[in-house]
Amino acid sequence: MNSKEVLPVTIKAVLPTTSGSAVFLGNDKKVFVIYMDPLVGNSISLLVHGTKNERPLTHDLMGMLLTSLGAKVERVIINDLKGATYYGRMIITVENELQQRKVIELDARPSDCLAMASQQNAPIYVTREVWEETEDMSEALRKMTEQASGDEKTT
Repeated sequence: MNSKEVLPVTIKAVLPTTSGSAVFLGNDKKVFVIYMDPLVGNSISLLVHGTKNERPLTHDLMGMLLTSLGAKVERVIINDLKGATYYGRMIITVENELQQRKVIELDARPSDCLAMASQQNAPIYVTREVWEETEDMSEALRKMTEQASGDEKTT
């Protein structure tokens, strides 16, 4: 197995928890969850749903800064899992007026990676190694989504 192999995933849902937010990532075969603080989770949720803020949030500001410098988030990778802590990499490309291209790879919190990927419409990947270490949360997400829909109908 190639430890550098990556799989594409998408954000399936962002749900509030008692202590923050749960971001569900996955594909048709499996879904896993990354827990994060509520502010970044809310930011990701707004970005995923295309909701504009009255004033720019941190990730909006970062996106505007990248754009003004001719840079963009090319992709993000959830590349490691140690205990219950995920690690991520953000790959940024910048091209100048002479068509010279530079690739920058940054260590970043997965929450920031996911927010920036959502803000920049960049693909999200997970390494095969992390993918195989994570528990499949597809059924939990299905139940939580059904419960949330039921709650909305009763209110």
